[in-house]
Amino acid sequence: MAAAHPTETTTVDSRTALDAFFRVADAWGLSTDQQIVLLGAPARSTFFKWKKEGGLLPNDTIERISHLLNIYKCLEILLPEPSAADGWIKRPSRYWEGQSALEKMLRGRMADIIDVRRYLDASRGG
Repeated sequence: MAAAHPTETTTVDSRTALDAFFRVADAWGLSTDQQIVLLGAPARSTFFKWKKEGGLLPNDTIERISHLLNIYKCLEILLPEPSAADGWIKRPSRYWEGQSALEKMLRGRMADIIDVRRYLDASRGG
């Protein structure tokens, strides 16, 4: 069996990551365009292939999904009511000069996703 390319995950790992991402995207009410940005701006055809059949993901995309799942989990811990946790992502924040965490992350940079994760980790004392 040939090893996966060093910059890609296995198909099984990718499918698991994508399934989790799409569940979070549904909970947050994200549009297709927003999902594409958060995944690192793959081509639309690639995005729809991933959504339908899965496929190998670049490590950058896996890392993005990992941070987004952590953000989701932090929100569940900080705000146990699901609607409050899911709604927080879209609420304006003084921390980001009136932007929501989602608006910050939709700039498309990994650093912005990581910033939201660090903010939430610090908020829960982590």
